[in-house]
Amino acid sequence: MKFVSIGGSLIHYSVEGPKYGRPLVFINSLGLDFRMWDDVASNLRSDYRIVRYDKRGHGLSDSPPAPYSLDQFVSDLHSLFGHLELPSAALVGISIGGMIAMEFAATHPDLVPSMVLFDTGARIGSAEAWEARIQEVRSKGLEAMTPVILSIWFSRSFADERPEVHRGFRNSLIRTPLEGYLGACAALRDADLTQRLSAIEATTLVAAGDQDSSTTLDQGRALAEAIPGARFELLEGAGHLATVEQPEKAAHMIRTFLEAQDYV
Repeated sequence: MKFVSIGGSLIHYSVEGPKYGRPLVFINSLGLDFRMWDDVASNLRSDYRIVRYDKRGHGLSDSPPAPYSLDQFVSDLHSLFGHLELPSAALVGISIGGMIAMEFAATHPDLVPSMVLFDTGARIGSAEAWEARIQEVRSKGLEAMTPVILSIWFSRSFADERPEVHRGFRNSLIRTPLEGYLGACAALRDADLTQRLSAIEATTLVAAGDQDSSTTLDQGRALAEAIPGARFELLEGAGHLATVEQPEKAAHMIRTFLEAQDYV
């Protein structure tokens, strides 16, 4: 296990793959640690230097008191770039991880040549909905929310077809530190990247699961239209966590996209 202190907070991270491979940095969704990328990373680590990390409040990283902001997540990632001496890296983000990737690319265009965004948007949900989520989790606890969250994360058939994986992701969710979960919810409540998208210079692919009820296909297509030069692709048979349900397809999509940019 690898750790680094960033701004007084501990960040847990992992680096795999060829020492001199082109770096590929993965950014997680709300309520999960970097193990959510296991199956995708296993399909890419032979060719790329795979960097994964637990954003603040998640996994083995520290969980400062809520609330958090998108700027704090971006600052953490920038510090990790410095610690790993990354001159640049392609980013792969999902959900809030996609929002972190977009803001990072807009803020540090020299560091991000390419980017793949799964199941995300310029804004996810409404401020009112996130505030209601915060209040409900504080009053009832995170475990009480799992049926609703899991129904958003996965397609309708996933629990029946892969019950062990579905149960494992439930376990990961309920073990997320409460302050970390609420802190990230606050960041989602306050974040709106609508006016930032035109500043993104990274060559970008936007992809979405065809059964995603959180960031819909229309939202994904609108995001691709708003980012200069971006394109959109569909991942069939998947909900909001499309990379978990269809990891081989997601990895192939990432590889094909990056090879087209000569990012090899």
